[in-house]
Parts: sequence; C-alpha cells; structure tokens
Amino acid sequence: MDIAVVLVFIALTAIMSWISIVILSRKGLDKHKENLEKNTRSTLESMYIFVDTDKIFWLSIVAVILVPVLLWFIFANPVVPIIGGIAAYLAPKIIVKKMNKKRIDLFERQLPDALLMVSGSMRAGASLVVGMESMARESKPPLSQEFSMLLAEQRLGVDFDVALSNMEKRLPVPDFVLLVAAMRITREVGGNFAEILESLSNTLRRKHEMEGKINALTAQGRMQGIVMAALPLFLMGILTFMEPEAMAPLYNTMMGWATLVVVFVMIFIGYMGIRKIVNIDV
Repeated sequence: MDIAVVLVFIALTAIMSWISIVILSRKGLDKHKENLEKNTRSTLESMYIFVDTDKIFWLSIVAVILVPVLLWFIFANPVVPIIGGIAAYLAPKIIVKKMNKKRIDLFERQLPDALLMVSGSMRAGASLVVGMESMARESKPPLSQEFSMLLAEQRLGVDFDVALSNMEKRLPVPDFVLLVAAMRITREVGGNFAEILESLSNTLRRKHEMEGKINALTAQGRMQGIVMAALPLFLMGILTFMEPEAMAPLYNTMMGWATLVVVFVMIFIGYMGIRKIVNIDV
C-alpha cells in the first residue's frame, strides 16, 4: 500500500511539474528547444551523427522533471534535487561538447601522419588530389571522413577553396587552419608543396610532443583539483555514516541547506580555478 501511494505521488508530482512548465514557461521551453537544436544538431552533424533533436529535447525535459523528484525521495534534501535538475538540464550540451572535443583531438593526432602520406605521394609524382584520395582511403575516421567529404564536394563541382572553407568550418582547429593557409598560399604563389607539407607535419608533431609534456607536467595539478573537490564530499559522507545525529541538521534545516549550497558553490569555484591554472595552451 505504501509503495502504491509513493508511486501515485511521484506520478502526480511529475504531471503537475510538467503542466506548470508548459503553462508558466512556454517561451522558455521554446527557447531551450531552439538553442538545443541549433547547437546540438550542427555539432552532431559535423561529427556525421544524424539524430532527431526533438527526441533529445523531450528526453532532456523528462530528465529535468524526473531526476529531481527521484533525488528528493532518495535524499529528502532540496539541495540535491536542485543540483540534479541543473545537471540533467546541462547534460546533453556537455555530452555533445565532450564528444566533439574528443573527435577533434583525434583528428589533430592523425593530421601529421596524413600530411606525410600526402607529401610522399606527391614526391612519387602524384597530384595533390590523388595524394589526398590515397590518404583518405588508408586513414581512419575522423580524418578519412573529413577529407573524403572534401574530395566528394570537389567531384561535385565545388571549388577547391570553397571546399576547404567548408572543411575549416567543420574543424575550427589551429592545426588545420595552418594547413589551409599553406595550401592557399602555395596555390597562389607556387612552391614545392610536398616539402611544405613535410615541414608542416614535423612542426605539428613537435607541437603535439610539447603539449604531451605539458599535460604530463600538469597531471598532478589536475589530480589535486579532483581530490580537493571530492575531499569535502567524502568527509561529509564519512561523518554522516559515523555521526548521523550530529549531521542531521545539515540535511534537515534551512541553515544546513544554505550551508550545503555555499559548500557546493565554493567547491565548484575552486575546482574551476585549479583547472584554469593548469590548462596551459600551446
């Protein structure tokens, strides 16, 4: 009987929350849907992932409603549902952004070897287009996907510079921007393009080596940020387990809830500050 009452209460809470959102913030929903479609769809399509953004939107709305309700029944603390609702609201954008960053990082790691392959083909007597076709066939995604798209656009009659610009829009990374600039300058003024590609490949390889050294040297700082952010939460859990009565006011009173909000905000600010310090751009 108790379980049935709880389930009915959850259902009613979800329905009332949904109705209130639809009635009170229809414009907010429309704006959220528009931003989600604009940012998420373009990013996913640039990764050659084609999904219905309407489904992502409705799943995010359901998560924003259900996650706080479930967290409230689990913890009986308003701070946790608020944080869970914010996390559920931001989760789609964060996940898509992480996926895109991982893909771009992989492209940057593949680019020096790809340039050497094209340079070798051109030294053997092949043209730039033939060299890129051979490189695209032998490479793995995402580099093969991007250069295959570039070559497909050119076969359809798109100008080479326009195709390069489209690829540059899909991959706004400094390494590829440098490659595009080298291609355009060489096409205009001439020169040994195979030698330029080889030199550019060596430059990018040394750049990635330097970035790897910096990441290794700053790994301790990043780990310290994670430990310092997790330590207060870990101690809070230990003290709650050891002294539940003494920690009860922290979870059951207005002053305790305000303290939790301040703690979470300060942890977040401290963690972001540490990340800013150890994030060294080359």
